[in-house]
Amino acid sequence: MAEETQKPAASEAQTSTIKEEVVVVEEKPAVIEKDAPAPVPEAEPEAPAKPAVVEEAVVEGVVEIGEAKGGDSRGEETNVVGELPEAQKKALDDLKQLIQEALNKHEFTTPPPPAKEEEKPAEPEKVEVKEEEKIEAPSTSEEPKTAEAEASTPPPPPPVVEEKVEVKEEKVEEKVEVKKEEEKAEPSAAAETVVVEKVAAVDEDGAKTVEAIEETIVAVSSAPAAEEAAPAEATPAEEPKKEEEAAPAAPPPPPEEVFIWGIPLLGDERSDVILLKFLRARDFKVKDAFTMIKNTVKWRKEFGIDAFLEEDLGDEMEKVVFTHGVDKEGHPVCYNVYGAFQDKELYQKCFADEEKRAKFLKWRIQFLERSIRKFDFSPNGICTIVQVSDMKNSPGPNRTGLRYATKHALSLLQDNYPEFVAKNVFINVPWWYLTFHKMMSPFLTHRTKSKFVFAGPSKSAETLFKYIAPEEVPVQYGGLSKDGEFTAADSVTDFTMKPTSKHTVEFPVSEACVLVWELRVLGWDVSYRAEFVPSAEDGYTVIVSKTRKITSSDDPVISDSFKTGEPGKVVLTIDNQTSKKKKLLYRSKTKSTSE
Repeated sequence: MAEETQKPAASEAQTSTIKEEVVVVEEKPAVIEKDAPAPVPEAEPEAPAKPAVVEEAVVEGVVEIGEAKGGDSRGEETNVVGELPEAQKKALDDLKQLIQEALNKHEFTTPPPPAKEEEKPAEPEKVEVKEEEKIEAPSTSEEPKTAEAEASTPPPPPPVVEEKVEVKEEKVEEKVEVKKEEEKAEPSAAAETVVVEKVAAVDEDGAKTVEAIEETIVAVSSAPAAEEAAPAEATPAEEPKKEEEAAPAAPPPPPEEVFIWGIPLLGDERSDVILLKFLRARDFKVKDAFTMIKNTVKWRKEFGIDAFLEEDLGDEMEKVVFTHGVDKEGHPVCYNVYGAFQDKELYQKCFADEEKRAKFLKWRIQFLERSIRKFDFSPNGICTIVQVSDMKNSPGPNRTGLRYATKHALSLLQDNYPEFVAKNVFINVPWWYLTFHKMMSPFLTHRTKSKFVFAGPSKSAETLFKYIAPEEVPVQYGGLSKDGEFTAADSVTDFTMKPTSKHTVEFPVSEACVLVWELRVLGWDVSYRAEFVPSAEDGYTVIVSKTRKITSSDDPVISDSFKTGEPGKVVLTIDNQTSKKKKLLYRSKTKSTSE
């Protein structure tokens, strides 16, 4: 925007014969400022961004079969702001400030306008003066002249001209005095007067010199009166200025509201939990986290998350991805069964072409969104999940459709769903997984790798039990969770049997009741027997189940019961004659005889 700057009056040393000098105001060239967004507050110095890391799950790759590897003993990081280290608190505050500025400018919904090209400043208007009339007036600016200006300055007027100016001095002084009296009468009007006059004309007899000065003085002194008499006749330069002053300034629009997973970005204690997820995903680099949030909001809008949240996308994938139970810390557990894609019909439905792969991706995003919407995002609540990836019979790397779809899904998940995985457990890992995992490992941060746990087929159930209680683990993965008499509220006891050893389990009963129990030995190949022993000395032992050999091909869980009319105990005997350790699981409860 153009700026007007009033130059100071020339000093007395510069006035030659005219005692009272007319103040000359030069109008500087108009400068159009380039439209640019407001500067963003500087955050703490940041290191170069690291390669993108996989947060959700690695689908392809290989690990060494045997003991479970990976994992981290540290607990989950706190989401309570007061418990954060000072550096993390500052990063959170800086991120909030950036988000608030973006909300005020509506940057999340309205993209910033393209930057305009810088326009060259307008050149000042040149006053054309006849050659014989060019006599330089005394300088009214204190600014030093450039070499070019000095070179172009004409020589001083001859003495004869000065004498002619002095002859008319009284008349000029009178005009100046008249002007100064009018300025005193209306100082505000005089202050707004802008006069550009740098040239005085001179004639042979000096008449034109006095006449030119008179016209300038009259124009200056009469401008306020004319303006007062006819305000509608303002100069074109003054009209836009008056319109701007008269029109009231429009109030700025209120900040926009942006929600993610039903939570506002600011103004809620749950908002801090979400912002901390983005900060942790970017190692508390504020600018990177802010960029990630903006990209996520944009992607969610383009992908239409809210629109298809309740859309029916079919149930073909329910046996591939499902949620079942919680881990020992209360995190929901999501199971990914990649062996299901050995079914050729299912594989074709999901990955045969680009359209079907897009539908699979949409279904996967919808499933994750529904799971996340169940979180309350309170600082002390649960807002992460445990992923269990079952690699048994998983299609190999040669299945390009599955590979492309999985990589695309992982890319979206890691970019738009940060820090939603508390632990990622890979079970039944095949032999070909190790090579790919070693290739990916250098690109994974320690934070990501600390969440990975790998286990071969013989260690899968035992590995799951480290993080998930057996009563919460589905039967197909070595636990006791299934439909029937028992629920997750009925706790399970686990015991490791030594090779070539026997172990007995006793369930005491104090009154007439129905005792029910469940028992499982992982891998079986043991002998099992059950009997009731009464408390009375003269009572008889009752055989509930004769000794029998149970192999791995039998039912994975024994469910049995016994109705008794007297106090006693039910004794289960398990005989492990193999040279391997065995994991034993069991639980029981009583019911009234009327049930």
